[in-house]
Amino acid sequence: MKIFKKGDIIEVLDDAIIGQITSIKNDTVYIISEDGFELNFKINEIIKRPKPLDDNAFFDYDSFNEVLKEKSETKRKNTVVSRKKERYEPTMEVDLHIHHLVANERFLTAHDKKTIQLDTAQHKLEFAMKKNLQKIVFIHGVGEGVLKMELEYLFGRYDNIKYYDADYKKYGLGATEVYIFQSKS
Repeated sequence: MKIFKKGDIIEVLDDAIIGQITSIKNDTVYIISEDGFELNFKINEIIKRPKPLDDNAFFDYDSFNEVLKEKSETKRKNTVVSRKKERYEPTMEVDLHIHHLVANERFLTAHDKKTIQLDTAQHKLEFAMKKNLQKIVFIHGVGEGVLKMELEYLFGRYDNIKYYDADYKKYGLGATEVYIFQSKS
C-alpha cells in the first residue's frame, strides 16, 4: 500500500494535475491543485512527486564555462560553393518565341512565323561561329515539336556542331543546346 501524508506533493496518473494533499480519508485523498481547486482521488490514481533537487546540485561550473566559451567562439564555416565552371555554361541564348522576334504577329501566317524563327536561328548560329562562341542555346518551347524538328534539320546541315537537349533544370524540355567545335587554325 502506498504511504501518503498531509502536505505531500502528488501527481495524478491519468491527468496533468499536480497538487498538495490536504487530507486523507479511507482510500480517498483530498488535494488542492496548483490552480487552487480542491479535488479528490483514489489512492491508486496518484503518485508521490519526488522532492525537487537543488538546482545547482550537479552543476559543474568548469564544464559550463568551457561550453560557453565554445559557443561564443566564431568558427569559420567551411562551405563548398557548388557552382558550374563558366566553360560549361552556354555563352549565348536565343529565344525563338515569335513574340520576342517581331513587334506584331497578328498578320503573320504559321509559315511566315516558322520562316522568321528558322532564319533567326540560322543567323544567330552563323554569328556564333564567326565570333568563335562554343555554346549557344536555342529556346524554342515545347509545343507540338515542329520548330524543334526544323531546328534539328538545320543543325544537321553543319559538320562542325553537335546538338542536344539543353539543361532540363534551367530550360525544361523546350530548349536545344548547340556545341560548336572550334578549329585549331
